[in-house]
Amino acid sequence: MKNHWIICRILLLGILLSGCSQTESPDPCEPVPSENQLRWQQMEYYAFIHFSLNTYTDQSWGFGNEDVNLFNPDSLDTRQWARICKDAGMKGIIITAKHHCGFCLWPTETTDYSVKYAPWKDGKGDVLRELADACKECGLKLGIYVSPWDRNHPEYGKPEYITVFRNQIKEVLTNYGDIFEIWFDGANGGTGYYGGANEERKIDRTTYYDWQPTYRMIRELQPGIVIWNDGGDRADLRWVGTEAGFVGETNWSLLDSTGEVEWGMLHWGLENGNAWVPAEVNTSIRPEWFYHPGEDGKVKTLPHLMDTYYHSIGRNGTFLLNFPIMPNGRIHPADEEAALDLAQAVKEAFAVNLALNAKAVASNVRGGSRKFNAAKAIDQHWESYWATDDSLTTASLTIDFGKPTTFNRFMVQEFIRLGQRVKSFTLEALVGNEWKEVARATTIGYKRILRFPTLEAGKLRFNITASKACPLISNIGVYNAPQILTPPTIIRNQAGEVIITPADPESDVYYTFDGSEPNIRSKKYAGPVPTDGKLEVKAIAFETASGKSSAVSHETFDRPRKDWKIVGIEDEKANAILDGNILSAWHQNTKPLPVDLVIDLGTDLTVSGFRYHPDMGLWGPGIITEYQFFVTNDPNNWKLVSEGEFANIRNNPLWQTKTFDAEHARYVRFRALKNAENNNNMGYAEIDMITK
Repeated sequence: MKNHWIICRILLLGILLSGCSQTESPDPCEPVPSENQLRWQQMEYYAFIHFSLNTYTDQSWGFGNEDVNLFNPDSLDTRQWARICKDAGMKGIIITAKHHCGFCLWPTETTDYSVKYAPWKDGKGDVLRELADACKECGLKLGIYVSPWDRNHPEYGKPEYITVFRNQIKEVLTNYGDIFEIWFDGANGGTGYYGGANEERKIDRTTYYDWQPTYRMIRELQPGIVIWNDGGDRADLRWVGTEAGFVGETNWSLLDSTGEVEWGMLHWGLENGNAWVPAEVNTSIRPEWFYHPGEDGKVKTLPHLMDTYYHSIGRNGTFLLNFPIMPNGRIHPADEEAALDLAQAVKEAFAVNLALNAKAVASNVRGGSRKFNAAKAIDQHWESYWATDDSLTTASLTIDFGKPTTFNRFMVQEFIRLGQRVKSFTLEALVGNEWKEVARATTIGYKRILRFPTLEAGKLRFNITASKACPLISNIGVYNAPQILTPPTIIRNQAGEVIITPADPESDVYYTFDGSEPNIRSKKYAGPVPTDGKLEVKAIAFETASGKSSAVSHETFDRPRKDWKIVGIEDEKANAILDGNILSAWHQNTKPLPVDLVIDLGTDLTVSGFRYHPDMGLWGPGIITEYQFFVTNDPNNWKLVSEGEFANIRNNPLWQTKTFDAEHARYVRFRALKNAENNNNMGYAEIDMITK
């Protein structure tokens, strides 16, 4: 009997001790971020600045022989940069202190190829000093980009260059205050000026730079810094494998500390990686990184930038948005406007957290303790969190709004100080008396934001369906983001259907076909509209709740192209030039020039002109600058009706219209003689006719 009571007391003590352990903070789920990585992740959004000799040569990458005297901005204003970035909601600025051409924006002692030998401020200028001071005034952090590749320096590719490179790093990290991030581009080795050698130099990027001693020096000079590097030894941060502005929907902040990194690892991370290497999403507000006048009309739209926000910060990454500086030393007004529009849209989308006044109930609370209860997930304090018992890797948390509530965004954060854990989750809404699945997703990490159609529900249930260890949720937010009311796009496809697309799919669209101004009494768009003949279309996007409408979109169309055929080309992708969408394109790569594009119009038409829209893509658009245009009813007997150039098309890559005396024609031939890149790559987004 005595032994029985001893056993019972031992069991009871074990239960009590077990319960006590569940009230302590969970063990880390290794690996975990450093304090530097945590501070960096919480910045979320910051700027890139690209400014160098490339700005004055209209190049993407300088060869290294560009004249240092080109650098002479007449109104350089780093305070303008800092003010715009601050107003845009950014937390810091990373500047290209040295790009691949080797030109240094500070008066370095390592080379004559710097501002010290430029006419700007009689050689006494220092762009880094001016930016460091501007950032300090605006409360922004400063970051530095130093290209490992140097196409100017005579020692590049030799062991002696590594000493030069490290001295450059030392200069920028010791003379400009605290640096939050240092950025090393992955471009390495190739042709260059190299002090007059004008040759190709190849290096082994895995060994040449000997990164580990460099990393140790960096961390000694700047203890609070993080290092970005997509080549060589593993750094603190990783590239996401694209400059298009998005990271994988699944995004682990983990990689292996050694070994080759494939594209998928960069894009999605590794669930079981042994090193914390989070993702930074870098993209430019224009197609290119440096300023090009031809891109003044290609600044990213608000819907595009908003998508990038959700696909970077909203997918457990940070958002690094580039501003190309103009030759005068300032950010272009169109870039400023786009960045401020994004800031306003983000502010409006997340202005009211509907979860703050709600009640939260969890399926399990760690040890039953108030320290880890469901309320900690909606208190807006990142350091507090809801946690479950160690044995649980699935759980749910229900948010009760107390009344039917309208929402369309869900934000959730893990307490990543103790590691990234959640592998998948779903959202359910109580609509009426029925639970309906709203969304499902995979990883969370520092922050995950989901978008879904606006709904009204009294409760929202967050279900963690798989986790590497007991989940720790530090913040949940529920929002009702307003629609983005920018003018809808209008196209007419080859079949003659008019397709109108709003920036926000929840907007209502109203349109007219008679040239009158559309309003809410006009016809409501419900899907592709079959049409025939010439057409003038106007459309607006409208939000019922606010009564607001967008500006009017306006497009005119000639005859439908449903009977048109491209002659003599087997590539089905060539039909992109007839699909009505200027964002799709096709390229001819034929030697020697000229190159012809022949179209069968399907019937005899009275043709009095044609229209050409160039490819608006990022790389090698093949914009045609010189042309000839022929018409005929007999493919053996062509008549030249127009020839010449598309004036300023490179700087204004929009519809180009050419007219001529009316001719009867069944066939037309568009002959490309030259493009803006002086090669044989000819790009076409659209070809259309002007008929009578």
